[in-house]
Amino acid sequence: MAGNARKGDPRTTLEFLLRQQPRTYEEIVREFGRLADELGENVTLSSRHLRRLASGERAGTTPVMRRVLQQMFGKPLDELLAPWDGGALPAVDESTGLVLATGQPTADRELIEMAARRAKSFALAAGQTELTSDVMEQVHADVQRLATDYPQFPLSELLPDLITTQDTVFTLLEQQRRPSQARQLYFLAGVTGGLLAKASHDMADPHAALTQARTAFVCADNADHNGLRAWIRGIQSLVSYWAGRTRESVRYAQSGAEFATTNTSSVWLPMNEARAWAALGNANAARAAIERAENAWDGVQEDEVDELGGLCSFGRTRQIYYAAEALSWLPSQADAAGDYATRAVEAYGDTASPEWAFGDQAGSHSALAIARIQAGELEGAQEAVAPVLGLAPEQRINGIITCTQRVHRALRDSPLADAGADLQEQIEVFTRTPLKPLPR
Repeated sequence: MAGNARKGDPRTTLEFLLRQQPRTYEEIVREFGRLADELGENVTLSSRHLRRLASGERAGTTPVMRRVLQQMFGKPLDELLAPWDGGALPAVDESTGLVLATGQPTADRELIEMAARRAKSFALAAGQTELTSDVMEQVHADVQRLATDYPQFPLSELLPDLITTQDTVFTLLEQQRRPSQARQLYFLAGVTGGLLAKASHDMADPHAALTQARTAFVCADNADHNGLRAWIRGIQSLVSYWAGRTRESVRYAQSGAEFATTNTSSVWLPMNEARAWAALGNANAARAAIERAENAWDGVQEDEVDELGGLCSFGRTRQIYYAAEALSWLPSQADAAGDYATRAVEAYGDTASPEWAFGDQAGSHSALAIARIQAGELEGAQEAVAPVLGLAPEQRINGIITCTQRVHRALRDSPLADAGADLQEQIEVFTRTPLKPLPR
């Protein structure tokens, strides 16, 4: 078996898998070369490089090398290079090198998913000269699943697939395509870029977020899709708002308005603008933007972006939450903020709704807590924010941390500050454990 010269536990998942192989490192790298040729990838791997990767040493890899390794072992490189945890990975038939079913439901489900990833990689590679409708449908389905799942699942569960999908779309665009296929691929590249911009924002990296968004807007231009242009401007406005760049957020929202003629971004953009104006203390502009958003519903017709669902569409529940958050900035609008926040909390209580999103639900609870603090209701504020403070670390995305910090500031600056010391301390503990950085 590969790697038998070293004793002790495997240092990485890759080393564990290599030890299950009835082949030497030299034989495995030859197989790597054959697989790369089959995939049309120009890359080689030496046995020394493979040993360094397996041992956990920092060894450089290129995107093409990562693609072939993922195809070969059925796992993204980040998972292969992760420290081996001693868990039960799939068994391997020593005579054939094939992975065996385990009889364990969870493990066998992982095998099914691994097989699906292998099948998808093969289909993409086999169709690279002239993409078939099946290949295009597969990529579209992958992007749609990510857009739909994004608001409802922790980022750690989605990011590896999101990065892989973006890499797949970019790879497909590197070769000459028919104009219709190129347009669709640029559209999907724009969507994945927007999702990765949101992911970067969720990890408190606005620079990376806006870099992804600018690239996504270039893709939207190449796809010549106004609905996508408008949606990307909405992402840029959102990132800027949470980064404290409120005037920049207003500019992005207003810039997107010229493209948002019919899809739900025509509602989302003025709601983004309303939040930014409110953060700037301009109650009249915030109210006017909320009214424009409401009136925009009369002309909404769903387009390709909306049809992806999830983060790519803007619904009534999210609109109510945005209104609550916007008005919570304005002491003169405390009653209206409380009304909107109460409605938003109630709406997001339905976790079976397609509009449910754990981040927006937390934001709604935080807005309600602020409204109750402004009304002098400490117990009500504690009740409102309690579900947020119970979120697991993997759900503590940047927006949620910022929302709870706003609750903390509202309490600190209110007559309830002394009585609310315990709640302030709970919030401080919560914000000290934000979303953990993901392995690179």
